[in-house]
Parts: sequence; C-alpha cells; structure tokens
Amino acid sequence: MTDPAPPTGEAPTQEAPTGEAPGAVRQGRLSYAVFELGRTHRSRAAALLRGMNLHPGQELLLMQLFDRDGQTQSELLESVGLDHSTVSKSLRRMQEAGLLTREPAPHDRRAMIVHLTPEGRALEAPITAMWHTLEEASVQNLTPTEIETFIALARRIEASVAG
Repeated sequence: MTDPAPPTGEAPTQEAPTGEAPGAVRQGRLSYAVFELGRTHRSRAAALLRGMNLHPGQELLLMQLFDRDGQTQSELLESVGLDHSTVSKSLRRMQEAGLLTREPAPHDRRAMIVHLTPEGRALEAPITAMWHTLEEASVQNLTPTEIETFIALARRIEASVAG
C-alpha cells in the first residue's frame, strides 16, 4: 500500500508514478488506505474462492447457512448487510450450481426459504480453511495487541462512516 504524503498546501509539480496515490488523496489518506486494504483483501479472497467455483460474497451467505440452514432470503440479506439485488443474484447463481435450494415459505408464499444441498454443505470445510488462510495472511506481520487494536479501530470507523 502506498502511503500518500500529508497535505502541504502545495500543488504537485509532476504526475504521480503508477502505483502512487492520486494527489487528491492527500485530503483522505485514511479513506484511501481503507480502500486499498479492501481491494487487496477482496482480491486475495477472490483468488482463493475461484478454486471452489465461488464468487466473493457467496462464501458469506454459505457461512450463514452453515450456522443456520433454512433461513429466509430476507434473513440472509440482513445478516450479511448486502443489497437485495446482490444477494438475489448470488443465491440464483448458487442455486444454478446446485449448492442450495430456494422454495416459498409455507406461512408466506412471497418469502423464500433457502436450504443447503449436500453439495453446498460439503463446502463448509473448504470455506473454513480458506477463511483461515486469509486470516493468517492478514495477521502475519501483526502482534496480538495490534490485531485487537485494528479490529476495534475498524469497527469505530465503520460506525462513523455508517452514520
């Protein structure tokens, strides 16, 4: 990650080399660092998920179902904090891949109940291992205290940004 210079009030005299943060980032260094971290983390997760024929975010839905199979689509939507169209598209793709089924709820035919298939349930161990690998890569250069501090700060930033 490139750490942009703090604001000096002076305009840059030349274009930043490729890989450098754009000049406007000087007004949002933390936001740019969060952006770069998210991009790098998602990229690593996507590479690991490709081996399971999954797209980023699908593992989060599956992990919710590993813990509590038979949730409604609305419950899944709320638990992962993604928008309706993203969750619907992910569930449709996973249903087409044979990882889950969706059927109308007996109490409300408009609500869809989502169940894992045996193929979907079989991904629990590989997804758990993938998440562990991602965690190990994320914390390899951090002390336990730094990890806890980072988590606390990340949650505070998330709450501030959410409003």
